[in-house]
Amino acid sequence: MDLMCRNIRTLHNFEPHATPDEVQAAALQYVRKISGSTKPSKANEEAFNRAVHEIAHITEHLLDALVTHAPAKDRAEEAAKARAKAAIRYGTA
Repeated sequence: MDLMCRNIRTLHNFEPHATPDEVQAAALQYVRKISGSTKPSKANEEAFNRAVHEIAHITEHLLDALVTHAPAKDRAEEAAKARAKAAIRYGTA
């Protein structure tokens, strides 16, 4: 299970494009963050799940509508840069 404090990652302007799973994970993380809950109570579960669904849906629309003239970033290359930066930051390099 993901931790609530995990950062929401940028999904725009990458090749390959963001997958539905990535959009769903970002929406879930957003709802967790603003609700202050990683797992809602039974009383709040329906509202929580509906919010995740609606935010994922509108995020898909946003990503489809955004326009950029910058070249798309390569996901593998950006991930490698992030791992190298983390290794230096946490002293595992």
